[in-house]
Amino acid sequence: MDTRIKLKVLGLTYSQVQKGAYALVLAEENGPRRIPVVIGVSEAQSIAISLEGIVPPRPITHDLFVSFSHGFGIRLKEVCIYKFENGVFSSEMLFDDGTREIRIDARTSDAIAIALRTRSDIYVMQNIIDEAGFVYEENEGKEVVETEELPEEKSLSNCSRKELKERLEKAIASEAYEEAARIQDELNKRDNNL
Repeated sequence: MDTRIKLKVLGLTYSQVQKGAYALVLAEENGPRRIPVVIGVSEAQSIAISLEGIVPPRPITHDLFVSFSHGFGIRLKEVCIYKFENGVFSSEMLFDDGTREIRIDARTSDAIAIALRTRSDIYVMQNIIDEAGFVYEENEGKEVVETEELPEEKSLSNCSRKELKERLEKAIASEAYEEAARIQDELNKRDNNL
């Protein structure tokens, strides 16, 4: 069996590859390599909500899935990104009900959104991180990521951290998840620059 590398979720950013999409940045837990996974807006919103620890007023799809599985005594043990083909990552989720284990194929974005909610481990196969991973250049101990600032980001960049958190809560409460994802992205950028 190939070696697996444990990952952590580093954050979200706007995709430089695909307009209207986001990049989920995964990082080696004990290493410098990163893997960008292009994901859709709804998955980015779900991941952003989970990363910030916000509970929406009504459950979104990934929350519903977790509640359903827990209701039947099924837990997610881990997620593994096992294939990278034509720019698409494939993942499987390992579930356990106490008597048996079952592996289910899933989109990587959905698998990660659920793993964040259940605090499950995330892995990638060594050959995939060798092929798709890269190392950020470091400058004075801070990661340097070149991104083109969008108009929405400019207005958010003028807000204080407190104002951003207030705006994020309002966006979640009104179910404006795309705006919430933009606000969360700004908060993540500030956290990474600390």
